Amino acid sequence: MAEKGSKGGKGRKKPERQDLRRLLRIPQGKPVDLASFPADATPRGPKDKAEGLAATARMGEELADLQERLYAASTAGDRRRVLLVLQGMDTSGKGGTVKHVIGLFNPSGCRIKAFKAPTREELNHPFLWRVMRALPQPGEIGIFDRSHYEDVLIARVRELVPRRRLGRRYGQISRFEQSLAEDGVSVVKVFLHISHEQQRRRLLERLDNPDKHWKFNPGDLDERALWPAYQEAYEIALERCSTDAAPWYLVPSDRKWYRNWAVSWILLEQLRELDPQYPKGDFDVEECRKRLLNQQV
Repeated sequence: MAEKGSKGGKGRKKPERQDLRRLLRIPQGKPVDLASFPADATPRGPKDKAEGLAATARMGEELADLQERLYAASTAGDRRRVLLVLQGMDTSGKGGTVKHVIGLFNPSGCRIKAFKAPTREELNHPFLWRVMRALPQPGEIGIFDRSHYEDVLIARVRELVPRRRLGRRYGQISRFEQSLAEDGVSVVKVFLHISHEQQRRRLLERLDNPDKHWKFNPGDLDERALWPAYQEAYEIALERCSTDAAPWYLVPSDRKWYRNWAVSWILLEQLRELDPQYPKGDFDVEECRKRLLNQQV
């Protein structure tokens, strides 16, 4: 789980950043208290913004290479793919993460879906229906800006469904994510943890800049007034739906540079673990080379 960064003593070996997923992971089945996690922390991250930006940029080449290998493997029948689920309070940086982190990948191999309020058609189906239609195909990296968790977050806070039905949804979500894992989907769920004060600053920035007014909605203030209820809803979802098949990671997000670095590193760890390989050709390379060299116009 997330923790404050600390300076090691003399001679102490610095923890490997390869373990970032383990550090930021929400333990399975244990109560979650979001107030105990500093949103401005930078656990195992670069020392400052400049170093963080540089470190994130350096990841780009390896991430792009792993993405290409993942896609190439799918052409030979490998069904594996990655689904990054981004959740967080307004201004926590879901859109910014998509822009800065997914920008390190080849967009043709990404499938991005931003979930808004359900349409009339979507409301006529089970709540997971619209999610299943947006899943990445083998070889792709899918990104959800909000997700099926809205149906246990805003639905809980705004009391949009009866509590009995709401309670069943946590189990449905976990079973759904288990089925995805069994079909080759690496489900990477990231909660972008922002503080109440930082959200206020970011909303004020939008109000103070006319070029950002399009990003502001007076309804955001109504949602902000329900902050305690949303924190409780997130705590319940994180506790009940962090599983071995689809763990939740808590990323402190008051510092945008750290947020982008951490999500990038989590994806890098995941793709390294998958270690996709280029498929071998099913043709005679030398014969094709001879034919090519002998062709004349």
